[in-house]
Amino acid sequence: MYVLDSSAFIQEYHTDEQIASIPLVHEELEGQAAFRFDALEGSGMHLHIPESGTVDRIERAARETGDLAELSDTDVRLLAAAFELDGRLVTDDYAMQNVAEKMDIDVEVIARDGISEQRNWLFQCAGCGREFDENHDRCPICGSSLSRKNPA
Repeated sequence: MYVLDSSAFIQEYHTDEQIASIPLVHEELEGQAAFRFDALEGSGMHLHIPESGTVDRIERAARETGDLAELSDTDVRLLAAAFELDGRLVTDDYAMQNVAEKMDIDVEVIARDGISEQRNWLFQCAGCGREFDENHDRCPICGSSLSRKNPA
């Protein structure tokens, strides 16, 4: 089962395999991409709504990798759907690919190169320079903003 992100509809992705998506993807689409979603739904595309426990599990994994702030609710639910369906996620989103790698979800990219390695991001304070494993609204030490930093 191939689980399609909005980029699959925008890029006119095609496969002969069974496909699925989630209703929230349709809300991200407009124009021809929205028509493609409707047409595929009408021709048998499975619409899946993941369990809340699986969504929580994906959010925990995204928090651990440092990608949670980069993911929309739609992204998290797509990852959860791919996990539950034991499917292959079709996306060009790097943060989704990173979390998928952590959760052992197969990924197929469309128009971009995929990620080369799974990363656990760090967050660095713009004021005092301290690094944190988890993102915060503000630095707990000095109150300055944090930015995501490559751990390598």
